[in-house]
Amino acid sequence: MTNATLPGDPPGGRRAVAVWSIGVAVYFVAVIFRTSLGVAGLDAADRFHVNASALSTFSILQLMVYAGMQIPVGLLVDRLGTKRVLSIGAVLFTAGQLGFAFSSSYGTALASRALLGCGDAMTFISVLRLGTRWFPARRGPLVAQLAGLVGMAGNLVSTLVLARLLHGIGWTPAFAGSALAGVIVLVLTLLFLRDHPEGHEPEPFPHQGAAYVRRQIAASWREPGTRLGLWVHFTTQFPAMVFLLLWGLPFLVQAQGLSRATAGELLTLVVLSNMVIGLVYGQIVARHHAARLPLALCTVGATALVWAATLTYPGDHAPMWLLLVLCTVLGACGPASMLGFDFARPANPPERQGTASGITNMGGFVASMTTLFAIGVLLDATGDDYTVAFSAVFVLQALGMTQILRLRGRAARRERERLVASRIETVHVPAA
Repeated sequence: MTNATLPGDPPGGRRAVAVWSIGVAVYFVAVIFRTSLGVAGLDAADRFHVNASALSTFSILQLMVYAGMQIPVGLLVDRLGTKRVLSIGAVLFTAGQLGFAFSSSYGTALASRALLGCGDAMTFISVLRLGTRWFPARRGPLVAQLAGLVGMAGNLVSTLVLARLLHGIGWTPAFAGSALAGVIVLVLTLLFLRDHPEGHEPEPFPHQGAAYVRRQIAASWREPGTRLGLWVHFTTQFPAMVFLLLWGLPFLVQAQGLSRATAGELLTLVVLSNMVIGLVYGQIVARHHAARLPLALCTVGATALVWAATLTYPGDHAPMWLLLVLCTVLGACGPASMLGFDFARPANPPERQGTASGITNMGGFVASMTTLFAIGVLLDATGDDYTVAFSAVFVLQALGMTQILRLRGRAARRERERLVASRIETVHVPAA
C-alpha cells in the first residue's frame, strides 16, 4: 500500500508543521507578488501607456523567467538545501516588487517583474522539498495540496486587499507597502527554518559540476512518471493561471460588461473554489492513489466544457450563473496541477526530488506563458474579440491531453515495478 510508513520516514508532528509553515509563508508572499498584476492590469496599461500585447509581456516575461528557472532551482535545492534557496528567493522577489512600485517606465517595470519571477521560481519547489524532508511519505499528496492552498490564499490577498489598496492609496504606496511582507518572511526563514529534522540528514551525494547536472536532468527525464507529471501540470494549471494572472479582469469587465467590483468578486470565487477543492483532492489522493489521473482528466474536461459554453453563449454576455460555474470550475485547475507532482515524486529517489519537481513545475508555466502571449496577440489582431482570443485555451488542452494519454500506461507500469521491487527489498532486509 502507498500509505504504509516507509523505513526512515521523518516523523512529522508539531515541529514539522512549524518549520514547514515558515517555508509556506515565503511561498504565500511570493504568490501575492506574482498575482498582483492580475488586479492591476488595467491600471498598468494606463500607467505605462501600453496595449494588450505589451501588457501581456509583463506576465509572459515573469513566467518565462519562472519556467526557465525551474530545473536550475531544482538542482540548487538538491545541492544547497531549502533554507538557502528560499532565502535567495525572498531577497529577489522582494526587490522585484519594490522595483515595480517605483517604476515609471515600461522598461524598468519589465525588469522588476523579471526579477520577481526569478525569486518566485525558487519558492514552490523548495516548499515541496521541505515537505518531503519533514513529513512521512504517505502525507505527501495532502501536504502538497495544502501548500498549493496557502498559495491560493496569497492570490486571495491580491484580489481582496491589494486591489483595494491600489485604488485607495495609489500605485507606489500599495506595491511598496506589500514589499514589507517579503522582508518579514526573509527574517523568519533566516532565523527559524531548518532543512530537515535531527537524525534525518540526507546521505551525502557527490556533485561533479556539469556532469552531475546532466545526469540529474537525464535520469529524471527518463522516468515516464516525471514526464507524465509535467504534462498533467501543463494541461491543468494554465486556464486558471491565465485568468487570475492577467486576463480574467479585462475579460469580465470589457467582454462581459461587469463592474470591476463584481469582476473582483468572481476572481475571488476562483481562489475560494481552489482552496476548497484542493483540500478535497488532497484527501482523495491520500486515500486512493489511483484517483490521480481520473481527477486530472475530469478537471481538464470540465474546464474545456464550461469555457466553450461561456465563449459560445448566444447574446452579448454570458449569464451570471454561467460565469459563476466557470469561476468555480477554474478553481479546480490549481489542485489538479498539483497531481502532477504525485506522479513525479514516486518516480525519483530523494536526491533527484528537486530536479524532478522542477521539470514538472515547468509544464503549467510554459502553458500559461504561451497562452498569455497568444491571447494578447489575438486581442490586438481581432479588435478585442475575446471569443477568438480565449480559444487558444483549447489548443493547449488538446496537446496536453494527447501527451497524458500517451504516457499514462508507461508511467503506471514503472510505478508497479518499483512497488514490487520495494516490497521484495523490505522482505529481505534482516531484522535489527
